[in-house]
Amino acid sequence: MVIDERSATATSPGGQPVLGIAFLLAQLGAYGANRFAERAAPLGISPAQNGLLRAIASSPGRSQQAVAAQLGLKPSRLVVLIDELESEGLVERRRNPNDRRHYALHLTKKGERLLAKIASAAAEHEAEICAPLTGSERAKLETLLGKLAEHHSLTSGVHPGYRRV
Repeated sequence: MVIDERSATATSPGGQPVLGIAFLLAQLGAYGANRFAERAAPLGISPAQNGLLRAIASSPGRSQQAVAAQLGLKPSRLVVLIDELESEGLVERRRNPNDRRHYALHLTKKGERLLAKIASAAAEHEAEICAPLTGSERAKLETLLGKLAEHHSLTSGVHPGYRRV
């Protein structure tokens, strides 16, 4: 591989462009998202529902509006997702004692147990995705990806796919 220092373009010895970091990130991101969805399916939860459970668990008692803002979701779409989780006994809405116009969101005990199973699946998923890397390589990659995410003002812990939900 040859790298043109002026444009940072990598080419193969035959002069063909190498795929590049952005493409590889997209490719691995799509692969990782699909594999995680496969892992979560037996638990009876979609990736969007998983992210919502994590958001509620990270700060119990927040309003639906606050969670929607964190995830970048339209409040009307969040209501549908909350309704689904509530009907499955995973989430409950409680009247906010400080502002009766809002509901405070909380996980139920069943929701907490499911989130623990999801965390276990996520750990297995990460181990599979990162299997060829050493511990120090994983740490360096995580640092570099975090730096890129921060530079592009991505919300920590929130999958950008919510904007399409």
